Amino acid sequence: MRGLLILLVALLTAMPAAGEIIYQKRSLYRNIIVSDEGDRICMRFVLDTGRYHAIQSCMFKANHDRLVFDYAKMTFAGLLLNPQPKRILIAGLGGGSIPRVLAELYPEARIDIVEIDPAVVDVAREYFDFVEHDNIHIIVRDARVYVKQAALLGGQHYDYIVLDAFNGDYIPEHLMTKEFLEECKALLSDDGVLIANTFATSRLYHSESATYAAAFGWFVEVSRHSGNRIIVTGKGTRPTMKQLKAAIKNVPGDLQPYDINLDALVDITDTTPDWRDNAPVLTDQYSPVNLLQGK
Repeated sequence: MRGLLILLVALLTAMPAAGEIIYQKRSLYRNIIVSDEGDRICMRFVLDTGRYHAIQSCMFKANHDRLVFDYAKMTFAGLLLNPQPKRILIAGLGGGSIPRVLAELYPEARIDIVEIDPAVVDVAREYFDFVEHDNIHIIVRDARVYVKQAALLGGQHYDYIVLDAFNGDYIPEHLMTKEFLEECKALLSDDGVLIANTFATSRLYHSESATYAAAFGWFVEVSRHSGNRIIVTGKGTRPTMKQLKAAIKNVPGDLQPYDINLDALVDITDTTPDWRDNAPVLTDQYSPVNLLQGK
């Protein structure tokens, strides 16, 4: 059954682009296409010499606020642990849907977005209604480099860190290690929360879980057991389900325009560890991602 789920996810996220291709470019890091797919505009990264296209971001043409993908909505479960973030860091821009919603919900918050590929930034601006302003800052840099430098300099802390960097295949290896997560933890404020977008059906599931547990001591996960799994953790202690449900009332603003339902997110949240005890922790010295993914 698990193998079937992996196959279905692969087919759904790596299917040929539908509709009309309205933009394409070979950047320093990947082939990028933008396609008009009926009711939505989508950004895809072309992999394996064009054999399939990995969806990175989509936006409804008639309603730019409404989030298209469940995983994007699931990242907002982190607000249950910190409902009033003042400084936000996002690794990976895509079409910019997550920072756009956060900027609308928290107009006074400073949002730093680290994106390695300047071509992705250009596409987000041109096709996905992404606009920078005084409180939204783009840093064109490798997220690992930015986090390491910020941690070494000290004095800078974030209340909300979202890890959503994908290279078209999966998360870059150097953004999956215990050392990187510890560097992220060092950037968190005392009540800071880290949210990471991963795959529920990844062959790295157990090692990823062990790595987050090693770096933070705990996490909760938001998942439908297929597709994406959102890891939520931080400097505090693991919340109970009762505490998560009670925290819904603390989140300000109206989430309905974005199609975010916190009650529904709590219903698919699990606080019970479910990974193998002997799963290897991913480190800078040991991160055989290709091997563990069966490639």
